[in-house]
Amino acid sequence: MNIKQPQPFTFEEGERAVLLLHGFTGHSADVRMLGRFLQKHGYTSHAPIYRGHGKEPEALIDATPEDWWSDVREGLNHLREKGYQKIAVAGLSLGGVLSLKLGYSEPLKGLVTMCSPMFFDNEQQLTQGFEFKARQFKQLEGKDKETIDQEVQELLDESKDMFHQLGEFINEVHDEVDQVYTPILVVQAEQDEMINTESANYIYNEVESDHKDIKWYKNSSHVITMDKEKEQLHEDILTFLESLDWS
Repeated sequence: MNIKQPQPFTFEEGERAVLLLHGFTGHSADVRMLGRFLQKHGYTSHAPIYRGHGKEPEALIDATPEDWWSDVREGLNHLREKGYQKIAVAGLSLGGVLSLKLGYSEPLKGLVTMCSPMFFDNEQQLTQGFEFKARQFKQLEGKDKETIDQEVQELLDESKDMFHQLGEFINEVHDEVDQVYTPILVVQAEQDEMINTESANYIYNEVESDHKDIKWYKNSSHVITMDKEKEQLHEDILTFLESLDWS
């Protein structure tokens, strides 16, 4: 069966732009509804897809956090090349970790992190999520259970190095968060099944931003951009963006 691969998107509207960053094993669909919402309210948005994401799971284990960081930098440059100078960043999960790294590496108008890990204590959950996505993909390909079991086990055996590098990357950003001075909104789902929710408090407490806020969503799980409180999330992000100095 031929599986349609997701694509990056750019929704152009106003001169204010937001770079939207998806999560680990996710892709641009993670943030598509948010992008359309922002477009309706006068904001341009662009969502890249990191290397290895949105494809067969074998592609993911060949990619590295350095690749993903390079893809995020290219996404930022894509907006700049289109003439946008006033740029904020909003990232889900791994996308939020990448957003924080952008926050201490580039001049930005604002940052939004959503359910973003600061402690690499969730390797088991990540591995289970990776396995689930891999099985789902192979079922869509029409493979039988025996073949799927064998191929998924091979993937898990070969993915250990990727998870090790991912852990190192999260720890690197964890140690540099106090270099962030950009205005920031920290978003956290209370029902998050994937990460340690104390990550949100850590980010909020450690960033040096004068303008910072933290929001908790009691009925949402990890992929908060597609969960029960997404409309409230959209409104809260818009309120934060409207509070920034875009001059």
